[in-house]
Amino acid sequence: MTTGTRTIHLLSIFAVAILLFSACASETDGEPQQDETARSEVSIPFKREGTLTFERGDQDLVTIDIEIAETDSARERGLMQRNSLPDRSGMLFIFEREEPQNFWMANTPLSLDIFFVNADSQIVNIARYTKPYSSQEVPSVAPAMYVVETEAGFADTYGITETDQIRWTRIE
Repeated sequence: MTTGTRTIHLLSIFAVAILLFSACASETDGEPQQDETARSEVSIPFKREGTLTFERGDQDLVTIDIEIAETDSARERGLMQRNSLPDRSGMLFIFEREEPQNFWMANTPLSLDIFFVNADSQIVNIARYTKPYSSQEVPSVAPAMYVVETEAGFADTYGITETDQIRWTRIE
């Protein structure tokens, strides 16, 4: 092997090693990057299980279709792996008791508005435009017994505020 051929061979090996190292070390903000194709391959379809109305006093602001998450496994999954929601839809989480709640956006590709609601059905706080795929906690500012998730911008679009209430019914 000549010196020139040996140099080209060593440079080729060095270039491949750099590419492999770069692929293994790729991170953003301390969180591993995920392949966009892998993120969007599996999507869970929406299943209408009830309706929920946001209201202010005697005035109905908007009614949405809801899925209901009332078991530990359903609450844990939430809207993970949902690439979209139908218009005017969301998920209602029902807890056994009113207490501070913490949510996160891991494996959730949608930005959401999260409404924390007390046992009297009053919205105690709204987390608007949550960050998709984030492991950062999204806490309630007061004890909540219900949580409603909708696509981001829903609260702003319909003018929903912290003093509004919800009313929901299950479809049999």
